[in-house]
Amino acid sequence: MSITAAMVSELRKKTGAGMMDCKKALTETAGNMGEAVDFLRKKGLSAAAKKSGRVAAEGMVAAGSEGSVGALVEVNAETDFVAKNDAFQGFVAGIQTVVRENEVVDIEALKALPYPGTDRSVAEELTHQIATIGENMNIRRLARVDAGQGVVTSYVHGGGKIGVLVELQTASTDAKVAELGRQIAMHVAAAAPQYLQRDDVPSAVVDKEKEIMRVKALDSGKPENIVEKIIIGQINKYFGEVCLLEQAFVIDPDQKVGKIVDALGKELDTEIKLNSYVRFQLGEGIEKKEDDFAAEVAALSK
Repeated sequence: MSITAAMVSELRKKTGAGMMDCKKALTETAGNMGEAVDFLRKKGLSAAAKKSGRVAAEGMVAAGSEGSVGALVEVNAETDFVAKNDAFQGFVAGIQTVVRENEVVDIEALKALPYPGTDRSVAEELTHQIATIGENMNIRRLARVDAGQGVVTSYVHGGGKIGVLVELQTASTDAKVAELGRQIAMHVAAAAPQYLQRDDVPSAVVDKEKEIMRVKALDSGKPENIVEKIIIGQINKYFGEVCLLEQAFVIDPDQKVGKIVDALGKELDTEIKLNSYVRFQLGEGIEKKEDDFAAEVAALSK
C-alpha cells in the first residue's frame, strides 16, 4: 500500500511522533492507522494513550444540579463566535433546565418537551434560534443523573468547554458532601478519567496495555524473568492514570480520590460512595473539516 503524506500527517497528529517514525510505522503496518498507533506506542514513541480526541466542534456544554439531580447537555454551532452570544448561552441553559426537570432519556424525547418561557417545544425553539442567530445548531447529547439518596454536583469549565456531573451516594445532608462533590467535579474536568474504577476497564483494554508494556520492557533489554513484575507495577500505574478513584486528587496530590471520599465518610460517621460521573468535552469525537489554505490560493490563481 502506498503511504501518503496525508496519512503520515494524520498519524503524527494522533501520536505526536516524528514524521519519519510515523512513515515507518505506517509502512510496517501496511497503512493501518490503528495498528500504526500501537506500533509507535510499543516503541515508546507515542503519547496516544494519554491523549483524548481532538476537540473540533464549536458551541457550548452546560451543566446544572439541584439536590440529588443533575443534567449535562452539549449544543453545537458552526463558530465559536456564537458560543459567546447571550441568546445562544441562554438557549443552552434552558435546555439543561428542561433535561434536569424531566426524566429525559434521549434527544428526540427532549425535543418534544415544552421550552421554558415560550409556547414552543424544544425542537421549535431550536429552529427559532437557528433563524434568529443565523447559524446551524445541533443538540448533540445529554445526560441526566438522579442520585435518589445522595447528592449530584456540577461544574462547568472554560465558559462551556467542559461540563461535569458527579454523583455521591450517602444519607448525609452535611454541606461538606456537596462541597467535596464539586471539588471532585473540578478534578474530573482537569484529569479526564476514562473509568470510575479498575473493574470498569474492559479486559481487552487491560490485555492490550500489558502487551505494549511487555514489548517495551523486552525491547529495552529487561530479562524475561522480571518482565512480569515490571508489568504488574506499570499496570497499577496505568489504573492510577485512567481510573477516577485511583487518581491523585488535583487539590491534594498526595491523596487518591477514593481515599478522600472515605476520609469524609469517617469524619461525618456515615457511608459516602462515589457512584458515578459524567464528563462532556465540547466537540470530542467530532472531526472538523480542515481547510487547505494553499489549495484555496492555488485554485483562485487559476
